[in-house]
Amino acid sequence: MNFNLCVRKSPAADESQQPLTGTSNDRTLEAELDAKDTATTWYIWMLVLASSISGLLFGYDTGVISGALVTIKGDLGPAELSNMQKELITSSTTLGALLGGLAGGIISDWTGRKWVLGIADVIFIAGAAVQAVSHTVWQMVSGRFVIGIGVGLAACIVPLFIGELAPTKQRGRLVTVNVVSITLGQVIAYGIGAAFESVPGGWRWMVGLGALPAALQFFFLPFLPESPRILLRQGNRYTATRNLSKIYGKASPEEIEQRVRLMEESVQESVRITKETTFTQRFMSVFLVNENRRALIVACGLQAFQQLCGFNTLMY
Repeated sequence: MNFNLCVRKSPAADESQQPLTGTSNDRTLEAELDAKDTATTWYIWMLVLASSISGLLFGYDTGVISGALVTIKGDLGPAELSNMQKELITSSTTLGALLGGLAGGIISDWTGRKWVLGIADVIFIAGAAVQAVSHTVWQMVSGRFVIGIGVGLAACIVPLFIGELAPTKQRGRLVTVNVVSITLGQVIAYGIGAAFESVPGGWRWMVGLGALPAALQFFFLPFLPESPRILLRQGNRYTATRNLSKIYGKASPEEIEQRVRLMEESVQESVRITKETTFTQRFMSVFLVNENRRALIVACGLQAFQQLCGFNTLMY
């Protein structure tokens, strides 16, 4: 994934640490355009809700295992699962999510955001099926690992996808819809776990039902637009303009053209930076550029507090 910053080749260290922010005129024009577009259209809500199904799957598949482990009993071979077996079943999802998250951004830069969502949906369906028909511990571990890859892809791509499609003024609140969907998925998982607690083999229904939201999102994918940034990077200016016209439904053709031009310049600058700098330079700029370092501290701090609160002991 590309960092939108510039590492100059000047010997002066302070100059080499200036982030790319565009020209003053461009920033002023973008602010003026954003001030005019404050309404959230039905089209925006449709694409955000459809995209956030991945967040619901994320929450469901991480939350459902707590109820499943209680009711599996001897269905996977041993009369009772050992602590080690339970840990393997649970942690295999985390390992899969790590790999899926690392691969998601790289793949989406080339194939497009929504196609990665499609891949994640197929993986969610496959993982749910493997879990539902498992008869050994290692089959279950494999199914959970596959689900984890889907979770990693969804966690990486959905906020990015929504952020690139949402109007600037509504971007923060619309990305939050995905976070709410994650929590909703966990609540649904606990409710289904309680419903199937006393049903023989009920845990198979718990894990298998995760395929339904994935199939629903896969059905909606052809109706979702691709990210305009990706389309411009691929040279498809016509489709990018059409998609922006749908997103900014009340904007005039001239305003849409201005947005396309600004986005085009940003994409070209990003590509130029990628070509003129090394991966090491871009990676180190995360720590050396003040704006990037502050964002890194906030993000890592939030993640640390989220884990240190101990919620995982309740969730699993």
